[in-house]
Amino acid sequence: MASEPAFTIGVEEEYLLVDLDTGELVDAAPEGLIEDCDHAFPDQVHPELLQCQIEIGTRPRQQMADVHQDLVDLRSIVGEVASRYGVGVIASSTHPWASWRTQRYSVQERYRLLSEHMQAVMQRMTICGMHVHVGVEPDALRFDLLNQVTYILPHLLALSTSSPFLEGRDTGLKSFRIALYSELPRTGLPEQYDNEADYQREVDVLVETGVIQDASRIWWDIRPSIRYPTLEMRISDVCTLVEDAVCIAAIYRCWLRMLWRLKCNNQRWRRYSNFLISQNRWLAMRYGMERGLIDFGKRALVPYAELLEELLAIIEPDAEHFGCAAEVAHARTIVERGTSADRQRAAYTVAKAAGADERAALAAVVNGLRAETLAF
Repeated sequence: MASEPAFTIGVEEEYLLVDLDTGELVDAAPEGLIEDCDHAFPDQVHPELLQCQIEIGTRPRQQMADVHQDLVDLRSIVGEVASRYGVGVIASSTHPWASWRTQRYSVQERYRLLSEHMQAVMQRMTICGMHVHVGVEPDALRFDLLNQVTYILPHLLALSTSSPFLEGRDTGLKSFRIALYSELPRTGLPEQYDNEADYQREVDVLVETGVIQDASRIWWDIRPSIRYPTLEMRISDVCTLVEDAVCIAAIYRCWLRMLWRLKCNNQRWRRYSNFLISQNRWLAMRYGMERGLIDFGKRALVPYAELLEELLAIIEPDAEHFGCAAEVAHARTIVERGTSADRQRAAYTVAKAAGADERAALAAVVNGLRAETLAF
């Protein structure tokens, strides 16, 4: 049997910054906020595309308990520092009523170039996500697993949804973030490549023609990272609750190890077309866990809870290997109580029933998001 990959894991989360008094999305991060956070956690807190956003990243870890603690520590310090500037932090993939038209780009050259090239399409990206890096070496294995792992991406999206509202209205989708993100080029499900050389040849075409600067401008739902020897899962909304984020990261990591186990036994996960997987991606984006997803083998729409039990049984040996059975099993709790998108809608409904006007009801949603983001 080939030596096992490291399967180290790291999580990146993006947050929105809101005025503590009004809940409004700020149009510019207070001067000094990022620097103060960076002082506490060097190189782990960064600006994002828009000044209303902030990104954090854990260190590469072997234990999911360490990932959990890193996220708690990072959220705590960002929340504490932001409060000194009169700003709150929400882990939500959209803000309930903010308009993208008032937002300002960050000053970094990378974002200036993107805004110049993408224009209003890029400025509409007032959205936040969660990215999970899992270490997979060598390169040949990384691309082999890339071709098989897409099957589970809609399942992970359904567990993470946190973007039902946009610009003051319920969009009808659990993850409107995905709809917005799909306006960008080079998004969605990845192409299938036999090896890294085939992938690199296509990237080189775009680089040599000046369309992109490098492969970091490829924004698929999952991609080989340009910075690390990892497979970076990017389909998830950012989770408002830390334990939900850790659960989803753990399931993704275990799924990759399960695929590696199959490979060691000269087996592989059946490859399904992007056409089929995209249908499940849409169902997860639209309904979350409500309608279930398609079981391609059964040719039937199956309740999400049933699919989850099958998934958990498949990765049970891997959860035991990583010592994260409890983190993985937390997915059952998410199914029972719903995602952030479900709780946001519930908070809005309760506020309206109590007599709140539209803005006050949406403000109740923001208040709930602020509380949950820092609820450990």
